[in-house]
Amino acid sequence: MEEDFRATGMTHLNAVSGSNVAIVVGAVLLLARWARAGPVLAVGLCGLALVGFVILVRPSPSVVRAATMGAIGLAALAAGRPRAAVPALAAAVAVLVLVDPDLAGDPGFALSVLATGGLLLLAPGWRDGLRRRGVPPGVAEALAVPAAAQLACAPVVAGLTGTVSLVAVPANLLAVPAIAPATVLGVAAATLSPIWPGGAELLAWLAHWPAWWLVLVARYGARLPAGNLPWPGGVSGALLLAVLTVALVVAARRPVVRRLVAVCAVAVVLGALPVRVVAPGWPPDGWVVTACAVGQGDTVLLPVAAGRAVVVDAGPDPAAADACLRRLGVRRVPLLVVSHFHVDHTGGVAGIFRDRRVDTVLVPQWSEPVAGRDLVRGTAATHGTPVVAAPQGWRYRAGAVDLTVLGPPYPMRGTRSDPNNNSLVLIATVDRVRILLTGDAEVEEQRALRERLPPDGLRADVLKVAHHGSAYQDPAFLDVVRPAVALVPVGAGNSYGHPNEAVLARLARGGARVLRTDVGGDVAVVRSPRGLAVVSAGVDRIRPP
Repeated sequence: MEEDFRATGMTHLNAVSGSNVAIVVGAVLLLARWARAGPVLAVGLCGLALVGFVILVRPSPSVVRAATMGAIGLAALAAGRPRAAVPALAAAVAVLVLVDPDLAGDPGFALSVLATGGLLLLAPGWRDGLRRRGVPPGVAEALAVPAAAQLACAPVVAGLTGTVSLVAVPANLLAVPAIAPATVLGVAAATLSPIWPGGAELLAWLAHWPAWWLVLVARYGARLPAGNLPWPGGVSGALLLAVLTVALVVAARRPVVRRLVAVCAVAVVLGALPVRVVAPGWPPDGWVVTACAVGQGDTVLLPVAAGRAVVVDAGPDPAAADACLRRLGVRRVPLLVVSHFHVDHTGGVAGIFRDRRVDTVLVPQWSEPVAGRDLVRGTAATHGTPVVAAPQGWRYRAGAVDLTVLGPPYPMRGTRSDPNNNSLVLIATVDRVRILLTGDAEVEEQRALRERLPPDGLRADVLKVAHHGSAYQDPAFLDVVRPAVALVPVGAGNSYGHPNEAVLARLARGGARVLRTDVGGDVAVVRSPRGLAVVSAGVDRIRPP
């Protein structure tokens, strides 16, 4: 759900922000005006409501920041001069950053400040311009507010996500009628609950209807085929969009430029929409295994059924792991396998659990490093998920997946890296395609498997190359596996020298099509009527291996 709100530019509704404060204070101000209270009394009541709101939701740093933004908005509203509040906003930002320097790099804080600035600087002029053109006051306000906030926040959002949302303004516009009722009813229910639980329950039931509408708008908005267009990520992408935005706002003062921008925007949308509808690209139909681009780490998926997949390893970062599963539409994980406890395979475990159910976690019997083991077991315990230490021969079947633990054949001690060489090695069959998943097994474990198992036991159509394609491979092991496709999950520009070019060359000489996540992004193997094919999310092209 969080990803849906992020994709539609509605993520500010998931956290306490200045807009929440403004809604609560605005409701109190309306009541004060209805009761014909004077300006001083009205502002005093709003101030009390602001203090009460902070106490109710607890004075965490984010809440205090939201209250500060709300106080600035209250002062601007009381003065009737929104733009006059900009110096107060700048002063408040400076004070908050001096008190907590980490805020300077906090995306949430930046978005909150930019949204408030957009509301103060852009929204009043846009609202008045619409009203001069005959738009009713309420409609003009509803159009100007989300558009101004979204335009101000767009550069930071683009830098963080690498996309530009085309649905953010319409989605926020559709959400407007529900935001205030959901917020006010929720706050009222929380305030009333210690005094009258029955009344609080009724208010909470009423609040769930506008909240349901917000979820519905985010869910369907995020699934529109042309909802998000790709954009350069990082600081460069954010600065590029910021420059273009400022140029556009300045140039749009001329009627000819406004018409030209409108025509170009319509042309881009109409030109991109058919392509994205006809060829959505990801996930590919008939995929049997996918290695996700999660940085310097592993996250591999095997499809069980629609919306369900076995996940092998969680990569180093929760956000990257969660995004990987969302790109593939995975809402439930019947089995999460942790090949070993190094952070590049366990650090993202919280992302696998985010907004989805995980039925079982499978871990190796080797319990080092302890930090990774505790992270996995603690996360699983928090969600009530059982953890199973897998012996050799452990088998799992569900839907299209048939999976067996091949190794380690015995505890490996005194090797170059005991945690790596005690990785769970799995052989899986998905739609008659054999897939060998080797964790970070190095020469010692690979040699032990080759010596203990018959050659047919290791033969596979697809090999997930061990340890990000490092040099620590047993050449005879690679020759026995003899894959048609070799998947190499590896981070771009890593400092470990992964993958090793000699290893990749040996795989290629053996007839394997080598796919790297640092080059192609998410990479998948597809079973088609012509046999196996490969798809890269970065370029969406299918090539026979």
